[in-house]
Amino acid sequence: MIGYVTLGTNDLPRAAAFYDALLAEIGAKRLMDYGRGYSYGESMDQPTLGIVTPYDTKPATVGNGVMVALGVDSRATVDRVYRKALELGGTDEGAAGPRGENFYAGYFRDLDGNKLSVFCLG
Repeated sequence: MIGYVTLGTNDLPRAAAFYDALLAEIGAKRLMDYGRGYSYGESMDQPTLGIVTPYDTKPATVGNGVMVALGVDSRATVDRVYRKALELGGTDEGAAGPRGENFYAGYFRDLDGNKLSVFCLG
């Protein structure tokens, strides 16, 4: 159902460096360059994540309650991506670990303050 999600940035080169390195950890790469941003994913026939400067040219801001969750294949991948986000300058929003019986996740904010989660089920 979801085609793509976008996150705003006020510094596209800095955000691109963060997401180039972070999303490489899960096999995603830049798929599109559309001038004011980039789309990342594994292929164009799957959902993508866009990093963009706002179309209205106003400053990008963080939406309270908005979060992008990146599904991965294992707890080890959750741990690796969560650590990578912090290495790249992201901030902790909840260490990687179990959240209930069948849900394992880590939460962080990117360099612009956007909240993300990396998770696996089972």
